[in-house]
Amino acid sequence: MSASRTKFYLDKHNGKWSGVCAGIADYTGVDVTWVRVGAILLTIAGGFPWTFIAYFLVAWMADAKPSGLYEGPEDQKFWQGVRSNPTRSTAEVRSKFRDLDRRLADIEMMYTSRHNRLADEIDSLR
Repeated sequence: MSASRTKFYLDKHNGKWSGVCAGIADYTGVDVTWVRVGAILLTIAGGFPWTFIAYFLVAWMADAKPSGLYEGPEDQKFWQGVRSNPTRSTAEVRSKFRDLDRRLADIEMMYTSRHNRLADEIDSLR
């Protein structure tokens, strides 16, 4: 895949005008409604010309989101977590691998151990 999953993209599919608020929502993992409400409140609260200038600059400079960027909802949540806090995401992946490794070690110990029930039953049948 040539598209970077950690880059900001305009989400024109879910956007109302140019997809800036939908892109921010996709990038951060916040619901798009809250991003739009925040943009409106920021504009009303005194950022009138600057919010429009920033909105149109971002719409002009950012790339559109490529289709098929995420394989599914879990993939999208994972990459949003990576963008928001890469250290925590790395720690979560390490934790999952440690858990898998521990579980595989338990399975291996059960089947390679000489003191399991199946070995005892086979020995009792001899």
